[in-house]
Amino acid sequence: MAELFRHHHRVSYAECTVGDHIYHARYLDLLEAARGEFMRALGTTVLELQERDYIFPVIEAQVRYKSPARYDDALTIEVWVTRVERVRLNFGHRILNQAGKTILEAETFHACTSRAEKPRRLPAELAAKLAPFLVA
Repeated sequence: MAELFRHHHRVSYAECTVGDHIYHARYLDLLEAARGEFMRALGTTVLELQERDYIFPVIEAQVRYKSPARYDDALTIEVWVTRVERVRLNFGHRILNQAGKTILEAETFHACTSRAEKPRRLPAELAAKLAPFLVA
């Protein structure tokens, strides 16, 4: 059984529409923040990887909106790995509200490149740290 990383977030007023729910595009920001904290929990940061000339641009995102998150909701963002290959790294995500209701399911697809956008092999030490979170 693969491990899950969990990041917690309280919905701010600035993230919401007049209809009192998170604006649809803001969910991508939440996923990005959770992935950044996931890397930090693994013992590195996105900035450290960037300084070593590794970046992981999103090349595709699939998002399924299940239910709205509203102002002041306490969200749990779950992150796991769905693919680790030479120059590919994909993440699965699920956002739950404080009642455990699924708000969103998503998968993001990333390329591993240099800052000059040339494909690079994923660092072996990062691939090893990601392995326990890989869902086959």
